[in-house]
Amino acid sequence: MQDKKAILIPDGTYHVYNRANGSERLFFSDQNYHYFLEKYNQYISHIADTFCFCLMPNHFHFLVRIKSEESLNETFKVSENLEGLLSKQFSNFFNGYAKAFNKQQGRKGSLFMHTFKRKRITDERYLRKLVHYIHFNPKEAGLVKKIEEWKFSSYNSIAGLTLTGFETLSELELKKEEVLDWFEDKENFIYCHKLQPTETGIEDF
Repeated sequence: MQDKKAILIPDGTYHVYNRANGSERLFFSDQNYHYFLEKYNQYISHIADTFCFCLMPNHFHFLVRIKSEESLNETFKVSENLEGLLSKQFSNFFNGYAKAFNKQQGRKGSLFMHTFKRKRITDERYLRKLVHYIHFNPKEAGLVKKIEEWKFSSYNSIAGLTLTGFETLSELELKKEEVLDWFEDKENFIYCHKLQPTETGIEDF
């Protein structure tokens, strides 16, 4: 079984995910989804490149690659433990969102079930399966009939499909070309996403 609390290191590629406590939700409105990505941009875009993501009512997934040590040192001027810096950025991201969400919803206490999970990914074949798995979540959950109908993921942006009513997505920089290269080209990316991820070998959390 893969380590769900893998140490974050420069140039490492990770599946980052978490869910809300119990039966609670992370998002109630488009505004919530917008704000979550705004906080992501604020804290994570400086430390990691993003390949794909999916935000669900009660959980989320990101596939990211931590920036190089050189890039991190140039941005943060750190001479100490980089892993501590990386973890702190994620912690600030989640805490910033949770504080605003709790205030808006009039709730108290922890919003997320536990410390965020992160699995390090080193196999490109697994990367393809993971991209498919992440984008397929809304359909698997019965929220939509087609994955392109779910506007809170990176699928439409990577596939080059027109997306209306959710401008924040265009503000989140994605390594689209690299993702498409994993699938050879855009046509195969779209084709593969029409299939069921029946043998992904990916465990749910």
